[in-house]
Amino acid sequence: MPLVRIDVPDQLSTDRAAGLSAAVHDALVACCDVPAGDRFHVVSRHSAGGLVVDRQFLGVARGPEASIVSITFRRGRSDEAKRALYRAIVAGAADRAGLRPEDVMIVLCENTLIDWSFGNGIAQYAP
Repeated sequence: MPLVRIDVPDQLSTDRAAGLSAAVHDALVACCDVPAGDRFHVVSRHSAGGLVVDRQFLGVARGPEASIVSITFRRGRSDEAKRALYRAIVAGAADRAGLRPEDVMIVLCENTLIDWSFGNGIAQYAP
């Protein structure tokens, strides 16, 4: 049940942004037991100045294609699963979108079952 937001610079082609989205989804399925049909992604493109990314923070040399992947999902994954997810996302992003690992920032936000409504004003996963 993750909600994925992907922020990319305008210069990244639509096909490459779609490749990044596919890489994120595949990694979630492989590393975090997300069902294959559970895909909710918002891909936002940003013009110059609309996506501000420090080019050297923590010694990571980011380029002009630097993108941000934010994943909101249910609490409970182990640290090992999260680390595997990070590795799988950047590997998939390199393969499917031609992105350098340095250019993929990933942020996880966790919540609980009551924090989700998939429609009709109902918290489907909450008892």
